[in-house]
Amino acid sequence: MTPSKAAVIRSDLDIVIARTLARDTAKSIGFGAIDQARIATAVSELARNIFLYAGTGSVTVREIEKLGRRGIEIVCEDQGPGIADLSLAMQDGYTTSRGMGMGLPGAKRLMDEFTINTEVGVGTMIVCRKWRS
Repeated sequence: MTPSKAAVIRSDLDIVIARTLARDTAKSIGFGAIDQARIATAVSELARNIFLYAGTGSVTVREIEKLGRRGIEIVCEDQGPGIADLSLAMQDGYTTSRGMGMGLPGAKRLMDEFTINTEVGVGTMIVCRKWRS
C-alpha cells in the first residue's frame, strides 16, 4: 500500500489540488473513469465545505485494502464551527451558503461508506471510502 497524501485546504486552488490528488490516487488503484469522477466530485464537495465553513482544514487520501479488495479512503478534517444539526445538513437542498445544498448528501451518495463526526465549536471529521468493483 502507498502512504497517505494530504492537501491543506485554505483557498479555492487547494480544492482543485485535493480533487486532483483523489482522482490520481483512484486511477493508480485501478478505478475506472466513472468512479474516478465520482471520487473527485465527492472530494471537491467536501473540500469546498471545509473552505466555506471552517476556513481551513485538510483532505487526506490513501489506498486501503480489506479482504483482498482495494479501495480509497478520504479523511476530511477541520477545526471549524461544527455542524449544529447534522440530520438537517444531510437533507438534499439544505444549505447555509446559498449553494445548491448537494454537498454532504451528494458526496455520501457518490461513495460506498460515509461517516461524519462533528461537534459544535470543535470541528468536523468525515471519513469516506470507495471500493473497487
